[in-house]
Amino acid sequence: MAASRAPHVQLVIVGSVGLDTIETPSARRADVLGGSASYACAAASFFARTGMVGVVGHDFGDDYLDVYRAFGFDLLGLQVRQGRTFRWSGVYEDNMDNRRTLSTELNVFAEFAPELPENYRRAPFLFLANIAPSLQLRVLEQMRAPRFIAADTMDLWINVALNDLKKVIRKIDLLTLNESEARHLTGQRALIKAARTLLGWGPQHILIKKGEHGAILFSRSSAFLMPAFPLEAVQDPTGAGDTFAGGFIGHLAANGRVTERALRRAMLYGSVVASFNVEAFSLDRLRALKRRNIERRVREFERMLQV
Repeated sequence: MAASRAPHVQLVIVGSVGLDTIETPSARRADVLGGSASYACAAASFFARTGMVGVVGHDFGDDYLDVYRAFGFDLLGLQVRQGRTFRWSGVYEDNMDNRRTLSTELNVFAEFAPELPENYRRAPFLFLANIAPSLQLRVLEQMRAPRFIAADTMDLWINVALNDLKKVIRKIDLLTLNESEARHLTGQRALIKAARTLLGWGPQHILIKKGEHGAILFSRSSAFLMPAFPLEAVQDPTGAGDTFAGGFIGHLAANGRVTERALRRAMLYGSVVASFNVEAFSLDRLRALKRRNIERRVREFERMLQV
């Protein structure tokens, strides 16, 4: 288990940690840092003291850990197991919207059993990234009265673990998923109807991701649309949704309050951090990023959004 950097955290993020091999129309990169926890923790670390919960294998070298340490998030919850780290490889088409998975090797991630350090269990904010609902429930059992819980999901869990997924949804404050998943999960074609259905299952908020078209936040009495920050070129879209989620929940945790305005501001920051992430492969752009760069782009984005 890696050493801890901080005595306590404001935000805990639980998800996958992987090594990706990615090919886009312009380049190919092998064995780069990936996984939902990597992207979400990196994005959140610009705003809040963040603890990572995940698992890696013996092949996860110090150079990768040094990247995490440079972001400054806590690694006490990162397990190191004998075996190989989770690996994924894929190829993006020319439009950068569609990708084809070439291989998925679960390796040590197949036996992942999240175990939260004691100081993580008292964290006020929690983000359950895209992992099996049974693992998300395991984490929820270990938390002690968090103030705000957000969770992500995907089509696979809708197909093979629906009962556990519904248990998770009943226990959280915000569910995030993309538009096709929202339709699949609820059987509703219209996103407004899908969101209303999901709100009826327990959460106070539903955040539906629409890729390059942004995201919509649905609450019980309102809906709010946040576009994506427009870019001239995208180098690698891998992890964009996880980066958005990490920036969102990180900014919310730093704010410390969960109001409608705070949620909308968090979406603004999530969109901006995600826009930086896709400008380079893996975490490369975020590694070079400073908080002042984020604030400058936020101000630029706010000018675009004025009516």
